[in-house]
Amino acid sequence: MSRLADYFVLVGYDHEKERSGCSSGKILQRFPERDWDGCPFTQGIELFCQPSGWKLSTQRKQPEFYVAVLTDIDADRHYCASFTFHETVAMTPTKPDDEDGDDHESALVHHSLMFAPKSLVLVSRLDYFEAFRNCLGILYTVYIENLDVQLETLVGNILGCVQVPPPGGPQVRFSIGAGDRQALQPPLCPTLPATQISVAHLFEQLGINNTLSIFSAVLTDHKILFFSESYSHLTEACQALTSLCYPLKYSYVYIPILPAHLLEVLTAPTPFIAGVHSSLRNDIYDLLDVITVDLDSGSIKVPECVNLPSIPEIILNRTRKLLSMILTPQLLSADCAFSPSPKKPSLVQHRDKEIRAVFLRLFAELFTGYRSCLTLIRIHPEPFISFHKAFFLGYRGMVEDDFTHRVLDGMSFSSFVTERGPPYRVCDIFDEVYATIQDELKEEKNHPDKMMMNTKNISNQLYLNEFPNPQPYIQKVPKPTDGAYARTHQPAFPTLNSKTVHEIIEEGLSKSSIKSKIANVRPHQPRIVPMGQPISAIDKQQMVENHARRLEVLRNCINYIFENRISDARIIFPAVLRALKSKVARLAMTQELSYHVLSNRAMLEHQQFDLVVKLLNCALQNDSSMDEHGVAASILPLATAFCRKLCTGVIQFAYTCVQDHAVWANLAFWEQSFYQDVQKQIRQLYLPYYEEHLVSERQREGSKSPQSPADSHDTSWSRSIGDGYRRTAGGKYRHREIGALEIAAEQLRVWPTLGKEQRDELMSNEESTVYSQAIHYANRMVYLRVPLDVHKTLKNTTGFDGESNSNSNITASIAESDSFDAESGFDESEASDVGANVIRFVSRFVDKVCNDGGVTSDHVKSLHQMIPGVVAMHIETLEAVHKESKRLPPIQKPKLLTPTLLPSEEVVMDGLRVYLLPDGREEGTGGNMGGPSLLPAEGAVFLTTYRIIFKGTPCDPLACEQIVIRCFPISTITKEKKLSVQYLPHLDQWLQEGLQIRSNAFQLMKIAFDEEVGSDDAETFRKLTNKLRNPPNIFHTFAFSGQTIHEATPLHKHKEKNASLRQFAKRTLLKTARKAGLKSKQTTHNKKKYVLPTPPSTRRNISPRSSDSESERPNSDVYDDLSIIDESEFATSLSNDPKNLERLMERPSYLDYQRLGFANLTMAGQKSNRDLFRISTVNANYSVCRSYPALLVVPAAVTDESIRKFARCHRQYRLPVITWRHPRTKALLLRASGLHSRGLMGMLRHNPSAGTSSGETSSSIEQEKYFMAVVAATPNNARSYHPSYSDSLTSLDSLMMVGLMDPLNIPETPDVLRRGGVYKGTPAARSSVAHKPKPGFLTMPRRARRGVQTLQRIGSLREKSRLSSSGPEARSHNGNLDSRGDLINNSVQHLHRVRLYVLGEKTQMKGIKMESFPKCDFIPVDFYEVRHVKASFKKLMRACIPSTAFPVGEGFYKAVEESEWLLQIQSILQLAGATVDLLDVQGSSVIVCLEDGWDVTTQVISIAEILLDPYYRTIEGFKALIEKEWISFGHRFTHRSNQTAANQASGFAPLFLQFLDVVHQIHNQFPLSFEFNQYFIKFLAFHYVSNRFRTFMLDNEFERVEAGWLLEEKKPSKVDDVDEEIGFSPKHQHQSVGVSIWDYIDKQHRRSPIFTNFMYSPEDQEQVMRPYSNISNLKIWNYFLNEDLCHGPSYDIELVIQELRQNEDQEAEAMGIVKRKILNGCYDNIMLQQPNYFRLQFQEIHKLETDLGHLPQKWKVLWDKLESPQRDSIHRQISFNTQLVKSHGRSIHKRSTLEILVKGKMLGEAARMFSQPHRFERHTYTTPAYCDYCSHVLWGLAKTGMHCIDCGYNCHEKCQPSVPKSCTKLKTVTDTSASSSNLSRTAGSDASSTSVGTTTMYDNFSTNIGENRTHEGYLYKQGALLKGWKQRWFVLDSMKHQLRYYDAMEDSSCKGFIDLAEVESVIPQKNLPGAPKKAEENSFFEIRTVRRFYNFMSTDAKAAQEWIDKLQSCIQ
Repeated sequence: MSRLADYFVLVGYDHEKERSGCSSGKILQRFPERDWDGCPFTQGIELFCQPSGWKLSTQRKQPEFYVAVLTDIDADRHYCASFTFHETVAMTPTKPDDEDGDDHESALVHHSLMFAPKSLVLVSRLDYFEAFRNCLGILYTVYIENLDVQLETLVGNILGCVQVPPPGGPQVRFSIGAGDRQALQPPLCPTLPATQISVAHLFEQLGINNTLSIFSAVLTDHKILFFSESYSHLTEACQALTSLCYPLKYSYVYIPILPAHLLEVLTAPTPFIAGVHSSLRNDIYDLLDVITVDLDSGSIKVPECVNLPSIPEIILNRTRKLLSMILTPQLLSADCAFSPSPKKPSLVQHRDKEIRAVFLRLFAELFTGYRSCLTLIRIHPEPFISFHKAFFLGYRGMVEDDFTHRVLDGMSFSSFVTERGPPYRVCDIFDEVYATIQDELKEEKNHPDKMMMNTKNISNQLYLNEFPNPQPYIQKVPKPTDGAYARTHQPAFPTLNSKTVHEIIEEGLSKSSIKSKIANVRPHQPRIVPMGQPISAIDKQQMVENHARRLEVLRNCINYIFENRISDARIIFPAVLRALKSKVARLAMTQELSYHVLSNRAMLEHQQFDLVVKLLNCALQNDSSMDEHGVAASILPLATAFCRKLCTGVIQFAYTCVQDHAVWANLAFWEQSFYQDVQKQIRQLYLPYYEEHLVSERQREGSKSPQSPADSHDTSWSRSIGDGYRRTAGGKYRHREIGALEIAAEQLRVWPTLGKEQRDELMSNEESTVYSQAIHYANRMVYLRVPLDVHKTLKNTTGFDGESNSNSNITASIAESDSFDAESGFDESEASDVGANVIRFVSRFVDKVCNDGGVTSDHVKSLHQMIPGVVAMHIETLEAVHKESKRLPPIQKPKLLTPTLLPSEEVVMDGLRVYLLPDGREEGTGGNMGGPSLLPAEGAVFLTTYRIIFKGTPCDPLACEQIVIRCFPISTITKEKKLSVQYLPHLDQWLQEGLQIRSNAFQLMKIAFDEEVGSDDAETFRKLTNKLRNPPNIFHTFAFSGQTIHEATPLHKHKEKNASLRQFAKRTLLKTARKAGLKSKQTTHNKKKYVLPTPPSTRRNISPRSSDSESERPNSDVYDDLSIIDESEFATSLSNDPKNLERLMERPSYLDYQRLGFANLTMAGQKSNRDLFRISTVNANYSVCRSYPALLVVPAAVTDESIRKFARCHRQYRLPVITWRHPRTKALLLRASGLHSRGLMGMLRHNPSAGTSSGETSSSIEQEKYFMAVVAATPNNARSYHPSYSDSLTSLDSLMMVGLMDPLNIPETPDVLRRGGVYKGTPAARSSVAHKPKPGFLTMPRRARRGVQTLQRIGSLREKSRLSSSGPEARSHNGNLDSRGDLINNSVQHLHRVRLYVLGEKTQMKGIKMESFPKCDFIPVDFYEVRHVKASFKKLMRACIPSTAFPVGEGFYKAVEESEWLLQIQSILQLAGATVDLLDVQGSSVIVCLEDGWDVTTQVISIAEILLDPYYRTIEGFKALIEKEWISFGHRFTHRSNQTAANQASGFAPLFLQFLDVVHQIHNQFPLSFEFNQYFIKFLAFHYVSNRFRTFMLDNEFERVEAGWLLEEKKPSKVDDVDEEIGFSPKHQHQSVGVSIWDYIDKQHRRSPIFTNFMYSPEDQEQVMRPYSNISNLKIWNYFLNEDLCHGPSYDIELVIQELRQNEDQEAEAMGIVKRKILNGCYDNIMLQQPNYFRLQFQEIHKLETDLGHLPQKWKVLWDKLESPQRDSIHRQISFNTQLVKSHGRSIHKRSTLEILVKGKMLGEAARMFSQPHRFERHTYTTPAYCDYCSHVLWGLAKTGMHCIDCGYNCHEKCQPSVPKSCTKLKTVTDTSASSSNLSRTAGSDASSTSVGTTTMYDNFSTNIGENRTHEGYLYKQGALLKGWKQRWFVLDSMKHQLRYYDAMEDSSCKGFIDLAEVESVIPQKNLPGAPKKAEENSFFEIRTVRRFYNFMSTDAKAAQEWIDKLQSCIQ
């Protein structure tokens, strides 16, 4: 029995506080006045009566009723039912009468008659809301209607006379004395919440999805806040939400109605459910982690920072389906052809219970199997039960489910386990649903219609719980008449007589009539809780059956181990390790091992012990630290059982070898394992008392059948898992085992019947059991927490939780981390610290479990005293074990294999035993790629003078007969990196040190040093590797090792005073400065000097984008780079010795000049003959250009003196020289470096400060003469060649024909224009387009165009960010753009055939005077700089040789795409293709002058020559090409390949490799056109960085001459020399200057056809090749991907042959003659192991000749004797399709060429668009400004500058002469009629010209026209330099989508603009630092673009807001 209400409270308005300015309520009366016992009165109740605040009202309001919920300190809820009405209050005026009444500042005008709220409140612990409403309503009715009933009587009856029975009791009918009849019906079940219709109402308000979202939020402990205009709705929604959580109880803050004074509660860190009136929404802010729910609008808002986990998918889908069937039943029949008869809608009460039934099923399904995971620790006196969370998650498959994790971790679930864990208690509907849910789900799977039926059965029980009486009682409750509250004269609510009320309460309590009736109510009887379906039965997959084969292998392996058949066990051991990935196999392994423990076979031999430990470690490694499958718990007894004897008295247990796993550091694991074992002991304690157990034991004893230990050894919760694996007696019935919970239930049932002595005995036995088990576990924890070596830190990492896909339990990313080893279980490595940490860890465990298990304080104290002693004793024991374990003979490891070395290769460091680990490549790992598991491999790493070599055998026994070799030259190392801890599951070893070495030969060596390798040896290996990788100069590389090293002999060694270039440089430095113009002092001597390529200190005026970041040329590896050479001191130059020149002329590069017909050598002073060209010796002593060859091909008309003069016009003095001539068109191909813009444009001639202006002028003149000489040497034979019409290759017009079919991909806005270019846009200039727009670009007028013109080419170069900021104009100009159509028209008009095309950089084209270069055209082109090549190569290497596996969602092809390597290959092909077309189609000469002329220029020139000349496609021709273009012309091999220590910082730049890749691409497309094969290209790619040959060393010919390479006497090799057996004769060792790769290639080529392409068909090849450059036609070079683990890289041919012979000999010895062999792609070299038909035939012929005793002939002789097959002379008719395909391919090629030309012309036209002079005047700049020419600062009195009064151009006074004539002010004349007609034509033109017309339309509007100015005004703008504020006039133009700014309102030319298309947001700002002092706080705003932020300040906040609104309207 309990009271209906505990307190009645009358709360009114506090007029006293109102006078002091504070509105609040106060308690007027409360009954009873004394607190009830056990139910104190709750303070602060007046806050909840008016949650929005106590306020007076000017009008009467209807009475309101709602229920608030208050929670006391004991977490008990008190329901505060509040009935509020308003009373009349007479108010006195708030101001004196004589005061002016016009003050409107008061928020509320107090009238003389006001209405104050008053509340009648009932406080109760029961939730009978309807009864509260009735009782308070009756009180109000009696008061308002003035009924003849005393209010005191009513209040007393409510508090004292109305008693409510407990749940399950009968209905109570009562009256409070006002003629009323009321009834109360308690629910049947005390644990089920009563909801009436609140749940159904909540779903009506929010819908299914929103309700499920907040339901998920409640279960996962999030903060939820409800908003509503109704207080009742807030309480109802909160009650419904908590009811849905049944059987869980909400345990956090619960405030359905939160008063305004308590809003700070919402900032609490703990979860809550709260409700707030919508009127208070604006008072709540900064709720970053609160989910808000608006009940009135039905919406929820989840903050971004809140991660709301989702309910498991299967359960969620089933729940949604059921809710849809309940809430929208019409959906089931919506699609019916004949609508069914309408059904009577269900009552809201029924719908409410059906919804609750759905959620009840949800929890039953979610918690299925939870009772199987309950662990019993104590039964008496009170049961203590814990929940095994890890086991539940593991067997439910929810380890990764975040929702379930959070639910199980919550306080609600802890309470759930505490209340529902006991096996003997009162049960409710959840226990019934839980027991049957799985059966119902199985049934519903086959019969879906039963789903709703089962749900309704549950809902009926829920309905019956709240409404047990079928016939409701009709109540009678008096109510006031309508409108009674609005009566004018209402008396105040009377003050109740306290005495009368208390007397009635006492009288009511003294009556006992109801108590006698209640005594007959039967209490709910406890019973045994149903267990439900075991959790093991939920797993529907037959795991054991699916893994039967693996389990069989596992069992066999364990049997082999214990039978001491170690070799058999090792063979299948890798398969066992792979099988242990499965949880079933891991548990089966522990059970099988436990069987052998029980068989007294725990003492093992050393090899047995090692294998068992490996099994245990692998099982632990594949499990997580949670131990969700119980593997670690099963291993605990095994680890303390298996052991081996080290010596007499010293035994090592297995636990010392399995400590490095995170699970042992997890305290929760130890607790759960302890609880499991305690439960087993408690079960054994009570088991003998049960008859069923005794019968089962007798039958077991009588059975003679063999049985598994699992039958006798209780496995508790894990026993059901192994049922499928146990070896039980076949066919016998197995008795059911009595579980611990069943025993506990019986004990709890009989507990009340036991005497005190029996109870004490049981309690003592249980306490002793827990205590003894605590001692046992304390020892176990010490065993597994104290490391074997106490001086070494125990690894307790947490990085091994997840299952790995490989045999390694750590990912490569962890392995590569330097901080992986940073954290451990112990703070220090000292033994005392280790012991202290273990003591603390075990003590925490003991405190926790003993407190839970009810262990007495004395026992706990003794445990704490015992632990330090146990730890100390164990540490002492382990010292002996560790000492003896080190004395064990090492495990027999494979013998180290000796690598095969080259004749001159020496071992620097003997082999270190290592393990070669797998990297990110799948090949060789035996995974998805298949094949044997070659990696990891065990062997040794060797360091030689040439290579790093790993040689060993795979760890996998099934592949251990193969030899694995991975090696690469030391010189190719790009990066080496230390690796931390590595774990090898094959060997069960933790290897502390590792190394990862990456090679630019596309190799990656990831090794881990064996434990026998000391740290010092590993560090020595690293240091020696770095030393060999970075030699001081190239003469310390392998190319010169083992040979007599001669110091480089300088050519001027006879002069002692200048014995070296360094001394010479020091002596002549001053003279050089004078000649360079740095000093104007006259020189007196007559020795003429020339400055070699030393660039100026600043490169801005040369080019802002040089070939590399190293525009300053670094020092050579041998000599200083001071290029100052005195001709008179260079006495022994090459030109003085004709023999030297003759030797040079014998070089392949110079022989090629003779082949091309460039006449003969012309010595200085000789007159050339009538030839057009001559070979000049002007650079014979390398005085003109040190990086050029000694002999240069130039036009015959150009003198040497002229060459010396104009060489300075080019960077590095690399002047244009002829390298090739077209045999048909006679067009020339020239190469040079980039032009010096000052030299080219003759800028110095206008510079009065230059002392050498005449010299610079002469240089420019000589430059123009040279160009004219080249033009004159180019015959005008464009019409001499007449192909067919379909080919149309005669002129540039044929190129333009391509535009007829497809639009050209010309960028809409060239780079120069996009950056503002070299001119500024003025209004006149922007409106100057008056020409008729073209209907399409480069199309015929009558030709119809399909679709919109393509403006961006897919295959062309993408615009780089570097282009947007490379010029100084980018920082100073934001001028508008001219019409694109006008620019293109100008470009096309100038695109006509000329004699000479100059392909250069964009920056060279500025200010070029085309009239000085007639018949020449300058085409700026895009190309990738060296820095881009470097970055791309790094990404390519990471893609092709990744150190770790690719992340999910990424892959190899995506990584290759992101590297942009193929785009760079495409760029080279396109530039070379354009060169080919200009030479072959146009018949024009081409000069390629890009960067410094030794990188990209060389690539383009070389590829163009290969495409044009078939000679270069032969082996001899390719050699000549590389010698000429790459070696002679000074590609910086030493610098780009980082061959020496001095060049390491620059980074590896694979320019030559990129060239070879392009050759490979062409070879793929034209396989019949090359004499050499793909292997030849790979061979060069490998050895150009290997440093085995000298060919690709040093940076230029000058350095090679100094080294004595080029002038050496070359002895012809004998063709008939017979090579030695091992490969090749090492006769080159005796040379003094290393070996040339060409000699090696020639020798190999004579010996075998290894480099020969047998598909080569010279008569079928095309004279000129035009390859496709589309990305789709390019292939990833297999050189980047392939690897040969059999013998290492196949490019050291003699090494490969020796390794193959050794392998064949070994196989022959082991297996006899092997006729069949399996080849593996990543192991064997298919080309060598499986030769093609031709090589095979040559081998057969050689074998036959040897057998016959004949002298074998060379293969080439045999090949030449073969007759070519006879060709059919009948001419096949070429089909139209064939012609179409050929013409299409040529069209694509020509189209690419035309795009390059047109795009370049557009850039050139943009640079020359304006040629009007500026009108400068001197100007003093008071604010920071930039020089528009040099980009330096113009500021201050000392830095006055020049300002153009027309266009506003700013520059320094010194820069004025160099400023281009690009003033835009004079272009102001415009024809309005033409403009209007332009607009009309644009509207009617076809789609192809839409973009052009649109641009023209925008540009035809002048910026000064007022109609275009959406908004304008003065704003302060913060500058970017010194952050100063400058006032500017801003104009917002919505037509052009720009925000322009001017210096003043009157200015006509804008200083710049902000493109609104790039604006991301406009945000108001507070006061910014550095702003003017008078600035208002809110007058700032920020414009955020994609590039930068702009800060603005307006005059006031209003103007700023107006600007913000205008800007936002434009950008939306």
